Amino acid sequence: MNKEKRYEALVKVWHKDLYRYAYWLTKDRDVAEDLVQETCLRAWRSMDKLLDEKAVKSWLITILRRENFRRFERKSLELVDIDDHQIEMQSHGNEKSIENRWLHRQIMRLKPEYREPLVLQVMAGFSGEEIANILDLNKKTVMTRLFRARNQLKEFVEQQDTHMGATKSGRT
Repeated sequence: MNKEKRYEALVKVWHKDLYRYAYWLTKDRDVAEDLVQETCLRAWRSMDKLLDEKAVKSWLITILRRENFRRFERKSLELVDIDDHQIEMQSHGNEKSIENRWLHRQIMRLKPEYREPLVLQVMAGFSGEEIANILDLNKKTVMTRLFRARNQLKEFVEQQDTHMGATKSGRT
């Protein structure tokens, strides 16, 4: 298969996953799309370096992560409070949406070293070994961080349940 057809196949298969991850990183549709486009451009330029077709997804995610970091190197961006994004998301009023927003807020409470491996595993479906390669970490370190991330999320849920129980019984 020639380079152009390989590239088109890659983009077709992985574009949605790349966009979903980019949006998770940036919380901005335009920036996420720009990141995906820049990732695809860099992938096109480096297609000859891709030797293992099974590693395509982690290769693309790694490129996307590096592109996201380059954004901050190029210019100083205005910092936006995460609550600003919650207002935009509140247009979805159903219960599932409320649960998803709550879970997203809890994930965002995690330290970045715990949050990123968890998102790569849950959203992108990467294995511990793939996450280790993407983040340039030891696999045991990744597994420890995933374990701690899950435990912290479990504590957040338990705190929420305790708080909700106290609110329902009249105690606040």
